[in-house]
Amino acid sequence: MTTIATRSHAQVAAHVAATIDGIFAMIDGWRDHLEALLGADAALSAARVDPLVEAFAVPAVSGETLLTGAGFVAQPGVLADAEWHLAWWLGGTGRPLRRLATIDDPSHDQFRDYTALEWWRVPTTTGGRHLTGPYVDYLCTDDYTVTITTPVRVDGAIVGVVGADALVDRLERALLPAMRTGETPATLVNASGRIVTSTDARREPGSILRTEGLTEAIRGASAEPVPVAGGAVLACGDTSLALLVGV
Repeated sequence: MTTIATRSHAQVAAHVAATIDGIFAMIDGWRDHLEALLGADAALSAARVDPLVEAFAVPAVSGETLLTGAGFVAQPGVLADAEWHLAWWLGGTGRPLRRLATIDDPSHDQFRDYTALEWWRVPTTTGGRHLTGPYVDYLCTDDYTVTITTPVRVDGAIVGVVGADALVDRLERALLPAMRTGETPATLVNASGRIVTSTDARREPGSILRTEGLTEAIRGASAEPVPVAGGAVLACGDTSLALLVGV
């Protein structure tokens, strides 16, 4: 008979943090790489940016990976040869590799202003990294997705964001085995209390938890459990995700 060791809540939270931190570190590396190369250019252009992005985005979404999309999205008007521009590649486990096709003409009926979307709006407003979702990504995957983005700066000015998409079902495969070995049932939520995944099948990804005091507890969460109605919340490192346990 196989015995499965029980993990403490802190160990489960640390496992989540380690998984997401790996994606964060990769994206931070892409940002640093682009800033170093673009900062040396007198003029920015899609012709210059696209090969640089393709060089890291394509390997990131090729083969067995948590990621299903990766790339760079430009600040409107910053590129000399493209007013609006996405250099974004899609792929991942079991999916064909392709570049995301977009409509960049604002007069077109199907044009979408990406600057209104959370994954763009928040990091370009705060100047820091942001995790968006889970949400149904109608632009790329038509599936529940988490998007992580961070600003890219040249001479101190934001010229776009670099980031990656991860499908929720792939994150579940990476996170749920550890969450199921925790001391009590566990639900992983974002900073707004939106469910990423849960050991409770009744709690579906993308839905909002209405637990009393949850958002306040998430804001104050740390490595030590913060009490909330019926349970507690632990921060998953600096990922902005939190583990709700015992509820």
